[in-house]
This record gives sequence, C-alpha cells and structure tokens, in this order.
Amino acid sequence: MSRRDFIRTLSATGAALSVAACSSSGDGGGSTVRFGYIADYNGASLLAIADERGLWKKHGLTADPKVFVNGPVQIQALRTGNLDYGYIGPGALWLPASGKATIVAVNTLTYADRVIARPGITSIRDLRGKKVGVPEGTSGEMALNLALQQAGMTMKDISKVAMDAPTVVSAFASGQIDGAGIWYPLIDTIKEKVPGLKEVASTEDIPGSAFPTAFVSAAKGKPERDRKVVTVLQEANDWRAAHPKESIALAAKLLKADEAKVAADAKHVKTMTTAELVARTEDGTVGKWLDGMSRFFVRTGQLDKAPDPSSFYAGDLYTKAAAR
Repeated sequence: MSRRDFIRTLSATGAALSVAACSSSGDGGGSTVRFGYIADYNGASLLAIADERGLWKKHGLTADPKVFVNGPVQIQALRTGNLDYGYIGPGALWLPASGKATIVAVNTLTYADRVIARPGITSIRDLRGKKVGVPEGTSGEMALNLALQQAGMTMKDISKVAMDAPTVVSAFASGQIDGAGIWYPLIDTIKEKVPGLKEVASTEDIPGSAFPTAFVSAAKGKPERDRKVVTVLQEANDWRAAHPKESIALAAKLLKADEAKVAADAKHVKTMTTAELVARTEDGTVGKWLDGMSRFFVRTGQLDKAPDPSSFYAGDLYTKAAAR
C-alpha cells in the first residue's frame, strides 16, 4: 500500500472510528477536553492520575477520555474535529512531522515494540516470504521496518498484512500469520495463546536509540487551553515519577486490567520528570530524538524529508507551562 493509499484508508477508517468513539462527547467547547488514549500504561497513566488527583478541576477543565486502538486514528479524529488531544507512540510520529498534528508534550521513552514469530522461526531472515501482520503507521510497523533494515531486508522481502492491533492478536493466535510487528502489553496476551512464540527483534536491542511517546493536539491549537492541558500533564507526570507503584495501580483501574500485567508493561517504559523534559527540550535533546525519528521515516517513505522539530513540537509551550 502506498503512503497516499494509506492516508486515504486511514481517513476513512479514522473518521468512522473517531465519530463512534466521540459521539457522546459534545463539541469539545468550553472547559471540556476530549482526550484520546491507547489502552496501555504509556497511554493511560497520566489520564488516570489527573482524574484521581483532581488536576483537571484544579485547572478549570473537565476531561472526557476516549480509548482508541492506535495513534494514527486519534490524529485523524483531531483533524475531523472529533477529538481535542490524543496520545501517540513513536511509530505515529511521522504524522505530526508531516503537519497533521502538534506535539504538546513528550510523555516517555518506550522500548515495548517487537517483531514476533511463530514457534520454529528464529530470526527476521526466517520471515522472508512469510505473512507478517502489522498495524500500519504505528510503532509495530516501525519495529518491523527497523528489524528488516538491520537484516538487510525490506518490506518487499515479506508478505506484509495490514491489520489493526486487536486483529494481529487473534490472527497470530489462530495461525493466520507467521509473524507480527506489535508491542507490549499485547504481546503478553499473545503469549498466553502461543507460549512458544519467538521475539526475533526488539527496540531494546538498538543501542543509542530513543523512541519517544507524546501527547498531541490539532495542528492549530487553542493556546490558553493547550497551556492548561500541558500543566495538568506535567503535574500528573511528576506525581507518576514520584509514585510509580501507585501510578501502575491507577492505570490498571482505568484500563480495568490486572495490576501485575500493567506493571509488566511499565517495565518497558522510561519516565522522566517535568524538569528533566524541560532541560532536554532546552538543550536540544528532544529535538534530536524527534529528528532521529523523522529521518527514519524518510527512509521508510512515510516522510519526504525530515522537518525541523520545532515545526511540530511546541517546546516553548511546554517550557513556559512548567515555569508558571
């Protein structure tokens, strides 16, 4: 599928899913913010903390959280006016880099993405010519691309099957696909059904690489509301850094998931305090992370060129919100 065809498909699918997910949330005006997330520790923890700690109310806001299957669908919902803010993993960073959203806050660094294969397949090269499921435009596709590049291969060397993340789980479990580009905690779910699966590639095995997750708004945001939302995220972020066990429990409560499974998911995450993120914004580290991702997406054909990170990361907004 070409990048243009993917965008068309994403637009159709995203519009349908985002309207269904957000139909009860009103028009997003006033003090209510419709906030998308993915059902994992990265996506849910700050929203769970902000709700439990009363941070939205403290800053004159009300949050209406909506769960989505991935980041690209949330960005489509932002673009169609059905969502105000969302959460994306590193595999969807090509979308804000292409002007389709603005990053208002970096969340964590994540190393949860893998390429997995059925028992008996022991390497990326063994997947040559085989069916590999992947949610397109996500960190699962990112992990697959990275693994193929390291092995001297391309997507042309496998039979890529585009499917959403829940379908990857069921398709792998039923033997319909031989491999997948996917992430934790979904891999834990797959392992319960296929205990002998093999992790043939991992983002943890790429030295010196950083894979940021982020919160995004529409490309043209509302400055005062953005400032308030970023302040809420920063306060929740610092509480998470100071209370890791309690944060896992709150995320599990929001996700209606087993706390032990959420804790296992959190092990793949590197959290940072707001002060650390401000410092890394000001010294250009965050910009280097984002530029590294953009250059990767140029190699995969998802971007035509790597833009200046300041064109899609509102670093000034983040640092000024922290200074208030």
